[in-house]
Amino acid sequence: MKIRVGQGYDVHKWVEGRPCILGGIQIPSDKGPQGHSDADVVCHVLCDALLGAANMRNIGYHFSDKDPQWKGVASTELLKKVMEMIREKGFELSNADVTIILDTPKLNAHIPAMKENLAQVMKIDVEDISIKATTSEGMGFVGRGEGIAATGVALLVKS
Repeated sequence: MKIRVGQGYDVHKWVEGRPCILGGIQIPSDKGPQGHSDADVVCHVLCDALLGAANMRNIGYHFSDKDPQWKGVASTELLKKVMEMIREKGFELSNADVTIILDTPKLNAHIPAMKENLAQVMKIDVEDISIKATTSEGMGFVGRGEGIAATGVALLVKS
């Protein structure tokens, strides 16, 4: 059995009047992340972690923000495609772990829905995905309310 690990990191600027989509779930907020797609940092770090573990480059390589077909796309669709790509290479996800970094809005009440949604999108057991939220304690661009960040890892197995 082959075991591979990959990591992902993503940041997006907060903008007024944009929906805040995290883990494919709309979170009540007066701001949302700016991006070519829906700018869902949770899905983006998962895509990058999965692609990295499979040695398949990164999300920008496969879904360029210069390509109009990805304009406004739900990042859950990108994650579905990435899961298909890694499975075509013979990999299966063992587990993934994501940390979302933002001071507001508070996310604890939304994490179970994010996990359920992502488990369905990725066709995995909900126990195989961990999502945590933390703050930057008022420091840096996240603490000033200028943006959101996330990091994640994925462990793939290949028989």
